[in-house]
Amino acid sequence: MKQYIIRRLLISFLVLFGVSFLLYVIIRSMPSDYVTNITAGNPNVTAEMERRMREVYGLDKGILDGYLSWLWDAARGDFGVSFIYQKPVTEIIGRYAPITFALAFTALLLEMLLAIPLGIMAARKQYSRTDYVIVTIALMGISLPTFFFAGVLKRIFAVGLGILPLSGMVNARASYEGFARIMDIAKHLVLPCTVFVITGVGGLLRYTRTNMLEVLSADYVRTARAKGLPERKVVGKHAFRNTLIPVVTLIGGMIPSLFSGAVITEGIFAIEGLGNIALNAVYNGDIPYLMGFNMFIAVLTLLGTLVADILYAVVDPRVRLG
Repeated sequence: MKQYIIRRLLISFLVLFGVSFLLYVIIRSMPSDYVTNITAGNPNVTAEMERRMREVYGLDKGILDGYLSWLWDAARGDFGVSFIYQKPVTEIIGRYAPITFALAFTALLLEMLLAIPLGIMAARKQYSRTDYVIVTIALMGISLPTFFFAGVLKRIFAVGLGILPLSGMVNARASYEGFARIMDIAKHLVLPCTVFVITGVGGLLRYTRTNMLEVLSADYVRTARAKGLPERKVVGKHAFRNTLIPVVTLIGGMIPSLFSGAVITEGIFAIEGLGNIALNAVYNGDIPYLMGFNMFIAVLTLLGTLVADILYAVVDPRVRLG
């Protein structure tokens, strides 16, 4: 196990190196840069001033020279200074990551609590009315565009009924402290979290249902039933554990996708998280922050895959890593 983890970590460094180069090439290939955006429409800015500004922000270098410079600084823990916020990228990520983490992991937890039991129930009652209702709801969630569903929720619960906040993290007209402030933040996160859960629960639910159907038709499950074991024990002890193997893989891949999905959801609800800042960084060409944010997602992806592989051995004793 120890050798396997070390080997996977070494491979991960090589993958990160390749991903970072591709990301830098894509970001530098955007049609406009930060200097162009901030000087657009200002007749007092001369060509010489633009050239000096590009030198200051490091935009005068070619893609390869710029990447090598970024890589050298990143290897020493320096991911640069955000063009927009004029602060180190690591400081911005450290400040706003807890908000996105809280939203993403709450949504992931709720998705698991809903998808796994409903997936098992749909599999146990295949082709019944319960199965059709659950699968239909799952497909509706998968099919809903995030921006459309968010707009519908805001129209109904914020504008129409007025029971939930329209956007933001806190009520600007009130100065809550302590527990009241926590409840105010939680109230503001209800709609964004609902969008995450409804649009994301379908994939995990269908995956759980499909794998549970395969397991329930296996010989050892039929043997367990023939021995007279209660259905609850057959499903809970014999079938569910084998269903977990592919489900764990999917959950490991869902963690980074929650953060990348936050770019749209946080932008719609004006939440001060990593995703909303990344959206503004794209608009303004903030290369240091975009590189830092995307590398953060890449690291999460590799860690999620590694954790999923390790959990294989936990849920299935037949799996040996080495």
